[in-house]
Amino acid sequence: MRRHGWSGDIPADDDEAVARILSVTRHAIDERGTVTVSEVATTLGVTRQTIYRYFPTLEALLGASALSSVDGFLDRLAVHLGALTDPTEAVVEGIAYTFEQLADDKYLSLVFTPGKASAFTAGVTSDLAISFGRSILGRFGVDWAAAGFTGDKLDELIEFMLRTLQSLIVDPGRPPRSGAQLRGFLQDWVAPSVRAHAASCQD
Repeated sequence: MRRHGWSGDIPADDDEAVARILSVTRHAIDERGTVTVSEVATTLGVTRQTIYRYFPTLEALLGASALSSVDGFLDRLAVHLGALTDPTEAVVEGIAYTFEQLADDKYLSLVFTPGKASAFTAGVTSDLAISFGRSILGRFGVDWAAAGFTGDKLDELIEFMLRTLQSLIVDPGRPPRSGAQLRGFLQDWVAPSVRAHAASCQD
């Protein structure tokens, strides 16, 4: 880690440097909904190059800040899903609930909404997007391994869910689906593929 700047208060290590950068970024997002690399650097008393050393792009910085701040959503998701253990129902409700929460959760919106520095900036198969998908599935009370989703198959399920969510965000329908209508749509077209894979692993 470079040993200069930081307004005279040098971080002990890279982990502390990253934590400070993310803290300043989140504070700016909380206040104004956005931030620039220059603003973060100025606040911390470092150069933009220092920020870029840890986060090579603004998208990476905002994406990491958002992912570090979505615990509230993940906790609500866990409560909402309750004791749901069926993988098909969990996938349908996980997609629907996440989509419905976008309008009310600033950081969740930052992760997903097109036109912002989102997890989808680099595509639904980016490390950032897959990491968020794993965080969602980890809150479900589902035995994914028993349902046949392990290793690459679990990552493919995450990709499938993210691609479906991305499609709903880009074009929510005319008129937009929500509530029971959204869940009915997902039950008709998403649920069968999840159910079929789970069933094939029981044979």
